[in-house]
Amino acid sequence: MNSLTVGKIEQDYLRRVVLREHDSSNVGPVAPGFITAVARSALDTGYHVVLEGILHADRYGTGLRNLLAEHPGPSHVFYLDVSFEETVRRHASRAADVNFTAEDMRAWYAGKDLLGVAGEHVIGEDSTFEQTVATILHISALTDLPPRTACPNRCPRCADDRSPQVSGLQRVQVSGRAVAPEG
Repeated sequence: MNSLTVGKIEQDYLRRVVLREHDSSNVGPVAPGFITAVARSALDTGYHVVLEGILHADRYGTGLRNLLAEHPGPSHVFYLDVSFEETVRRHASRAADVNFTAEDMRAWYAGKDLLGVAGEHVIGEDSTFEQTVATILHISALTDLPPRTACPNRCPRCADDRSPQVSGLQRVQVSGRAVAPEG
């Protein structure tokens, strides 16, 4: 398998850590525009992009729809349709240290928050983590695509790294919506 140049863009990291922004539409959030600009920049420089996170349609929908419409290549949208109870159960099994409770999560939860674009794939809560990753990789065909940037082919550090980079995708926390425009 070729090295795969995938830019994994984590909504939560960019919003909470980089921007230090709370997830609210009441304060004129910067995150939705910033995150789609990061995704657009990565696509424009030749990366395949996986944008993941809880991307509420009321805050992120316009930017995501524009990103999808303006991208000349194939794009794939995945929505993990999980009940609130299952969300809490999965949250409790996370290894990451988080500073919020199930009651906090109840205020954030938005069931059936679909983007409403053609070809949006809904993955049910009965799909295991492994099945979900396999579904996303199969539909997006990311494992079959050659690298799009020069780095995996020319950079000595990347050229020497022969480990399949797609295996890293198996560690992606699949939650909310994953938007995977292919470069």
